[in-house]
Amino acid sequence: MTVEQQKMLVFVGSYAEASGSGVYVYALDEEKEELTLLDSVSGLKNPTFLNLDAEGRRLYSLAEGVSEDGAKVGEAVSFDIDTKSGRLSEISRGIGVDAPACHIQRVGSGQYLVLTSYHGGRIGLTALGEDGRIGALLDTQQYEGHGPHPERQDRPHPHSANLSPDGRFLFVPDLGMDRIRVYTVDMQNDALVYQGETPTHPGAGPRHMAFHPQGKLAFSINEVDSTITSFRYDSEAGTLQEIEHVSTLPEGFAEENTCAEIAVSDDGQFLYGSNRGHDSIVVFRIDRESGRLTLVEHVSTRGGHPRHFALLPGGRHLLAANRDSENNLVLFRVDKESGRLVFSGQAVTVSKPVCVQAAYFSL
Repeated sequence: MTVEQQKMLVFVGSYAEASGSGVYVYALDEEKEELTLLDSVSGLKNPTFLNLDAEGRRLYSLAEGVSEDGAKVGEAVSFDIDTKSGRLSEISRGIGVDAPACHIQRVGSGQYLVLTSYHGGRIGLTALGEDGRIGALLDTQQYEGHGPHPERQDRPHPHSANLSPDGRFLFVPDLGMDRIRVYTVDMQNDALVYQGETPTHPGAGPRHMAFHPQGKLAFSINEVDSTITSFRYDSEAGTLQEIEHVSTLPEGFAEENTCAEIAVSDDGQFLYGSNRGHDSIVVFRIDRESGRLTLVEHVSTRGGHPRHFALLPGGRHLLAANRDSENNLVLFRVDKESGRLVFSGQAVTVSKPVCVQAAYFSL
């Protein structure tokens, strides 16, 4: 199917009160470089992270909920996507982890959701029906420990659950303990099975991960010390071996900064990461053989605190979500030869955007 027979929908999660809009749907006309708002959904408190099942035409969101005994929990919410209109219809919601959550991931051929709780120090495995209905909380993995930073690493802080390219392994970076834990899903017993872990350098604070499309390299963006770590990835064993770590910041920058999102281009040539403080996207060229990174550039995100961004399908554009200051989504052109980013002139105002997911849908 050609691009002309498709349209791109962009889904945005944000910090929001339940009384206001929290999840947004845009259409992106790539030729005109125009974002058009199609729908917004209220009734969710802080739907900060999303997971998109483009093939199944469903969207999954986090939300803050309250259990029967009054405790804060991480809810999972499912939506049907009307791809013609871009409108979302809620299917169901349920408890995904018994603490507020920061990340949501589909696993096990779409039979489960994994929600990650930064503040609770745990991850939860929740059943997911073929009809998109959220089922029971099946398993919880609670972490214990700390890292060297007295404030940021005083206790466990898992921040995301990242699938290996073949879907066999689940990698969970823990910002608080400088560890990346590895799990598989036991579908007979509906359980997460610990496989091992890889330490990062002390004080790194690993947050999110990205895998190289060739399947032999992986990368972690480290929030606390503003670095990216390259790993050799063994896809049979599900293990990581550190190659190097490099700074995400320009030489001489000494102000406060934390990192957030990381992505690798579809052709495997370039790696992108976001800086909050320097408020930029850093671009590296990837040496596919050695796994080492060479700095290409830093580009201003034209807003404060770029908590997330996405390399859009087709690789022609990058969309950055600036949570603070300008409260906006900013569209950049991607030069596929050099990896460099150029501001398109397009930015739309969104209140406290946190997550961007996008896909092509047939017309």
